[in-house]
Amino acid sequence: MRLLIDTHILIWILIDDPKLTPKARKLLDKADEIYVSTASFWEMAIKQNLGKLDLQLEQVIEECQNLGIQELPVTAEHTLALLGLEPLHKDPFDRLLVAVAKAEPMRLITADAKVAAYTEELAVLV
Repeated sequence: MRLLIDTHILIWILIDDPKLTPKARKLLDKADEIYVSTASFWEMAIKQNLGKLDLQLEQVIEECQNLGIQELPVTAEHTLALLGLEPLHKDPFDRLLVAVAKAEPMRLITADAKVAAYTEELAVLV
């Protein structure tokens, strides 16, 4: 199983946050491949610049490599998948992650009910 992790899930993994549920941990343990979108790195860079993220992006990227979490670049195909996406969520980063999951295809692991509302085939609410 190929998994794409939402930005907050990545942060929870890196800081070993108890918000990362047993269900999420089980899915991550069973995954063949775990991916993080470059969109998540972009979102984290913005938050770091605004002082809303305690983690340093350079360390996040390095730790992803150490953990075997693969970077998934945003492609033109991913942006095309945005065209048919229902407006259930207004956050552009979350919408892009849903589109990436749809285009690949892969499952998106999230704790955001608005993201998970798109479809059970795309998103897993943890």
